[in-house]
Amino acid sequence: MILKKYTIGIDFGTLSGRCLLADVETGEEIATSVLEYRHRVMSETLPDGTRLGVDWHLQHPGDYLDVLRITIRDVIKQAEIRPEQVIGIGIDTTGCTILPIKKDGTPLCFLERWKGSPNAYVKLWKHHAAQPYADKMTETALARNEKFIQRYGGKISSEWMFPKIWQVLDESPEIYEDTDAFLEVTDWIVMQLTGKLIRNSCAAGAKACWHKKDGYPSSDYFKALDPRLEHVIEEKIWGPVQSIGTRAGVLKKTSAELTGIPEGTPVAVGHFDAHGATVGAKVTGPGRMLIMMGTSSCHELMCTEEKMVPGICGYVEDGIVPGYFGYEAGQSCVGDHFAWLTENFLSASYEKAANEQGIHIYEYLNKLAAKKKVGETGLLALDWWNGNRSVLVDGSLSGMMLGFTLNTRIEDMYRTLIEATAFGTRKIIETFVEYEIPVDEIIVAGGIAQKNPFMMQIYADVTGRPIRIAGSRQNAALSSCIWGALAAGKEAGGYDSVDEAAERMGNLQDKTYFPNVENKKEYDRLYREYELVHDYFGRGQNDVMKRLKKRMNQCIQETEEK
Repeated sequence: MILKKYTIGIDFGTLSGRCLLADVETGEEIATSVLEYRHRVMSETLPDGTRLGVDWHLQHPGDYLDVLRITIRDVIKQAEIRPEQVIGIGIDTTGCTILPIKKDGTPLCFLERWKGSPNAYVKLWKHHAAQPYADKMTETALARNEKFIQRYGGKISSEWMFPKIWQVLDESPEIYEDTDAFLEVTDWIVMQLTGKLIRNSCAAGAKACWHKKDGYPSSDYFKALDPRLEHVIEEKIWGPVQSIGTRAGVLKKTSAELTGIPEGTPVAVGHFDAHGATVGAKVTGPGRMLIMMGTSSCHELMCTEEKMVPGICGYVEDGIVPGYFGYEAGQSCVGDHFAWLTENFLSASYEKAANEQGIHIYEYLNKLAAKKKVGETGLLALDWWNGNRSVLVDGSLSGMMLGFTLNTRIEDMYRTLIEATAFGTRKIIETFVEYEIPVDEIIVAGGIAQKNPFMMQIYADVTGRPIRIAGSRQNAALSSCIWGALAAGKEAGGYDSVDEAAERMGNLQDKTYFPNVENKKEYDRLYREYELVHDYFGRGQNDVMKRLKKRMNQCIQETEEK
């Protein structure tokens, strides 16, 4: 009897870890297990009550180990298969999400002496407290005419690795000194499984300024930032960089005991959720943009050539699919906009009406908002509630909505926030196209895409491009299953070709949203207004947002010090 073969993909998100068991031959999703992190996102205090500052967003690495320990055994039990039928494991996480570790992989926050120290914990992707360090990195790189800065649109983001490391050095030099390595969480999890410290190419290139040919920025550059950073690469960023789509190693004995999967099972090189997720939606080449849409959005695009595009998050050779330059852009706040709105402004009458109709509140808001014509709300918003990732690359910006009247309703605000995120995506697309990287079609992955056809139609109308939807509701985890099959290789029952693996195991819906011609004309007019406001507040004509945010942070700091 020939037993079926499966792979496991684990998607470590912002709030939970999702484990998926997939059939290697067909991509069928056999079983899923989701575990919410016990510590969630720590934005106010550490577990011991230590207060955190403004724009701090931390996580606890113990939560990731819980996911490995619980969810893998759960999917095996649900599927009623033998553990040895699993031929490969793939891992993806958010990014840039980093932690300081000892040489054996022990996180510093696991050590008793550092449990009350914020800088010893995982700094989540949306940790923006390192913005001053990012600004200084950008300023110094431009002044020195550093070549690498042009690969990142001319700006370093506070979300990236080195601003966060510099913050640790500046605020907690003793923690920096005790740290043997700073590591992306995706690489740390792979290290826990295999015992090997391998840095994946998409994280190193997209968030740590690494280049396949040139390596990391020079020691002279780091010395110019801070003399203590001169040897940061050899001292804290050691370890080989390996391409996404390859094998990092195999499951070690202790991890086999932790997960219930046999020792020696191949483990893929880790990757970021958005970068590696193209394969789950059958996107393996140029011209097709994948948008991973959730609390935030990441825009992934490939090209055969190396092109420097202002304001994008960067590009990495072999960073999305081996053989291509993978380009990334993004929006720091999408689903978070809608959650913020419904959590803070929704009246009881709306919830009552949705309950009476037996539908979710977002479905109810969609019905109300869809009755409006383009521009009928009289509102316009900037989608910067959590800063701007692309194309301004500025975490110190904030959100804005103008045009309020006494007739403004929550459905008007809701529709306007959807339009704002669509305008932000159009700005990203037009920037890519201006620099000769084509975007012919858009594929959107994530729960929002599948649950919200109203929103997807607005995206098609605003961008003027057809929109298709990834078929899997857990596209990131499915993609990790595909990378796990590639780590196993054809000889073990997996795949040697990315194209074949994606075609056999990927999932893309047949439905396509085409732009409505009349709506597109009206959105073109509204987009021109968006551009005016975008540049006025975002490109230095009026820095009122930054001044207001600075004063807000001062007040919070003064209150905490009392």
